[in-house]
Amino acid sequence: MKAIVLLLVPLLAACGFATAKDLVVASDGSGDFKALQEAIDSIPEKNDERVVITIRPGTYSGHTAIPRGKNAITFRGEDATTTTLTDDQNVNVVLADGKKISTPDSSTVLVRGNDFRAENITFENTAGNHGQALAMYHAGDRGVFKNCRFLGWQDTLRVNKGRSYFKDCYIEGHVDFIYADGVAYFETCHIHCVADGFITAASTDVNEPVGYVFRDCKVTAADMVKRTYLGRPWRPNASVTFIDCELPAQIDPGGWNNWGKEENEKTARYAEYNSTGPGANPEKRVPWSKQLTKEEADKLTVQNVLGGKDGWNPTHE
Repeated sequence: MKAIVLLLVPLLAACGFATAKDLVVASDGSGDFKALQEAIDSIPEKNDERVVITIRPGTYSGHTAIPRGKNAITFRGEDATTTTLTDDQNVNVVLADGKKISTPDSSTVLVRGNDFRAENITFENTAGNHGQALAMYHAGDRGVFKNCRFLGWQDTLRVNKGRSYFKDCYIEGHVDFIYADGVAYFETCHIHCVADGFITAASTDVNEPVGYVFRDCKVTAADMVKRTYLGRPWRPNASVTFIDCELPAQIDPGGWNNWGKEENEKTARYAEYNSTGPGANPEKRVPWSKQLTKEEADKLTVQNVLGGKDGWNPTHE
């Protein structure tokens, strides 16, 4: 029966018939679909009307992808601690044709559609410390994540181009675990370092005035961590700013790393304002980073950073 529904939905949409805007995924078969990918596949191409996919508590394994053109999709769980999307792939996996899996395909969840939202969901990659192993690859524009958890080791969360807003989220990893060239705002989030490494590896486009902003966030580190950095530049013009954030003692006094290239010190855009905790050492930070004034920090609001040409403000949604 469900196979018939999958065939009919695109046909009905093409003929002008309304399609369901709310879908339920439940691994025990009590919803519309047992697999999340089946629910996504049922949504018509070039969709722009909000479709809420309620994901009932459970662990859903395997790669999940939202392609370009399937926009305005929401993943909604009841509780991030009981609703988990997980996989164990990493970029060193060799496929049947002898080629290594691509970074997008290796991610637990790949989002290429615009206006994606996720609430109360855990995105997890259990590959462990074996190189790049993404829990979330966000490559759409205007993505919103609230009360979500992102669990992994290296490259846990990729914000790839576009704009993303993270509110009350938990993100953990050890090497470059928040990275790429998107513009992203992290508000009241918990960032946890599970081993020595680097929190961010931004590759901000030179034409973007701001890359990542962390405001009112708390950074913690596992007992085994001896030293970690706020970030290092994956590309020369990396832009990362921490505002009113609490930092642990394991943050290297210099704060930032040049990735072994002195020339990055001339272009990287690293800044802080009013950092607190034992990891706050403004007088010891590398000289090529910046301590903002209150006036400069106050300008970095969600609206100013993410607004863009369309005036997007995710806090009003």
